[in-house]
Amino acid sequence: MQTLLRTPLYERHVALGARLVPFAGWEMPVQYEGVIPEHRAVRNNAGVFDVSHMGELEVEGLGARELLRAALSNDLDRIGPGGAQYTLLTNEQGGIVDDLIVYERDPERFLLIVNASNRELDFEWLRQQEAPGAELRDVSDDHALLAVQGPNALERLGLPRAPAFTFAGGEIDGIDCVVNRTGYTGEEGVELLVPTGRAAELWDRILDRGVVPCGLGARDTLRLEVCYPLHGNDIGPETDAISAGLGWVCALDEEFTGAEELRRIKEAGPERKLAAFVMEESGIPRQGMTIAEGGAVTSGSHSPMLGRGIGLGYVPAELAQPGSELTIDVRGRSRRARVVKKPIFSREET
Repeated sequence: MQTLLRTPLYERHVALGARLVPFAGWEMPVQYEGVIPEHRAVRNNAGVFDVSHMGELEVEGLGARELLRAALSNDLDRIGPGGAQYTLLTNEQGGIVDDLIVYERDPERFLLIVNASNRELDFEWLRQQEAPGAELRDVSDDHALLAVQGPNALERLGLPRAPAFTFAGGEIDGIDCVVNRTGYTGEEGVELLVPTGRAAELWDRILDRGVVPCGLGARDTLRLEVCYPLHGNDIGPETDAISAGLGWVCALDEEFTGAEELRRIKEAGPERKLAAFVMEESGIPRQGMTIAEGGAVTSGSHSPMLGRGIGLGYVPAELAQPGSELTIDVRGRSRRARVVKKPIFSREET
């Protein structure tokens, strides 16, 4: 039986009465009060997530930029020191080994925050790249990561506004941390990178400021409402970036692993696309459920903001246009759904 890893905040989660579940090899809180109230706390105020299970990899040296430009899909030269970028680690078929965020500390020093389940895989993938003068280190155990998200997140933390996908050193109640203007909820907020030894203290200070503790259940419904893909569900080594709707993070005029195949797919047009849909009839779509017109649900749940079932799934390309009707097999019953424009939930439309 696998021994689950625990974040530095495990005891805090137990003390708060969190429901703990296995996730990517870790024992993580899926909810405290409940998924729906936690979801709404983030949409309407501010919530905090323990995402310390995520991996942190450092790439440093004269060859660091060369290594990353060859391995990652996005154009690294679009950012500079203090900038961050969403990007993909791709294979020769254009499949998505991982989706991650790269942070440029200076022209020769980079930090990659990667998915927990892919930490070791990503490290080995990058280590095998030939780039003299690049040193790669896994520093995940040195850090904890707390995501504070919501329209009032910055105000609650007493932090100034900053452009999205930037980062800088900062402090919360005297606790030094790196303030990353990133997140996975579609709301304004930050992800705070803090030394492991001070994680529990920072968590306490954040809760003292009136921020609601939230589990991975709400994180999943929040990201699904805004159509952020989840690696292992919506994207993976067998799904190419163009079909997944992530061509916008692929600098196809550059050379990186899989770029040639992605250019071919884009020119020919993908046979299937990842579409967002809303249920027109009662029923909650779940991963693996069949789409009668061809394909399957990759992510599905109840939307706390819309009050109905929503999901993502790969469908024939001609059916991926907003307005197309789909039929989802929900536990043996055919239920109508409609393809919608991404994101599924938008504050401007509510």
